[in-house]
Amino acid sequence: MGNLIKVLTRDIDNNAGNFFLDFENAQPSEPERELWEQVSVVLKDGREILDDLQSYDGAGEVIREVGGGRRGGHPAPQQEGLQEKSWGAVVPLVGMLKKFYEFSMRLEATLRDLLAFAEILHFTLRFDELKMTNPAIQNDFSYYRRTLSRMRIKNVPAVGENEVNNELANRMSLFYAEATPMLKTLSDATLKFVSENKDLPLENTTDCLSTMASVCKVMLETPEYRSRFASEETASFCLRVMVGVIILYDYVNPAGAFVKSSKIDMKGCIKVLRDQPPNSVEGLLNALRYTTKHLNDETTSKQIKSMLQ
Repeated sequence: MGNLIKVLTRDIDNNAGNFFLDFENAQPSEPERELWEQVSVVLKDGREILDDLQSYDGAGEVIREVGGGRRGGHPAPQQEGLQEKSWGAVVPLVGMLKKFYEFSMRLEATLRDLLAFAEILHFTLRFDELKMTNPAIQNDFSYYRRTLSRMRIKNVPAVGENEVNNELANRMSLFYAEATPMLKTLSDATLKFVSENKDLPLENTTDCLSTMASVCKVMLETPEYRSRFASEETASFCLRVMVGVIILYDYVNPAGAFVKSSKIDMKGCIKVLRDQPPNSVEGLLNALRYTTKHLNDETTSKQIKSMLQ
């Protein structure tokens, strides 16, 4: 954390050229290598998580068959066959949802070692963007819980029940009920870090977060720096990191990120988002609209609220 703050709080104007050139292909220094390798293992698995989430189609079709069968009054054997088919489809999907949830716990543990690490924020925002546009996730899990409850009442053995016990199902249900569950995990972990380390000045954390937001904003809004990106994916990376640190700052700083005294240029950051192709940043704008803590405070200017409408 200390090394990260030292790097980020350099004079951005005087060192911008070298800093931005290194950003895209940054490598850890020797003292940072051990921590870098620990985080890299988690992020390697994170890429698999994103692939799984991107290809998550859900079991909506077979679940609708069961519902239609009930309304249509199928004979009991045929209805039981439909239920067995739908259960067989949803159980492996719930196993995947369990995998996603357990990864959020690993991410929280990793964050304890490296607060606001850019790669983790990039993964987090991308995961939540995909989750927000996939209603099948909550539909499948709700069906799983309803069916499991009926099976217990009838004392019917449930294949796959041990995959997710009742206690874990409750926690997973709360996790997926969040609009941005991974970001909520990181926000909670950040608040926990601050509350458990009261000997560390709060400014250490807020300065780190605000500087990261400033770095990303300047890189994105300055043609000279943005032209050095090897691909648009780097721009997406910077946008997600910028939004991620804004949200974390908004949770950690008692006054939030939108107040006039905030060290983050919120108008500038929102303008950068607004200047991107609309379809590419709607999820990030929604993250600012719906997952921040202080946007609707009276201390937030009408102009900022209007910019996020």
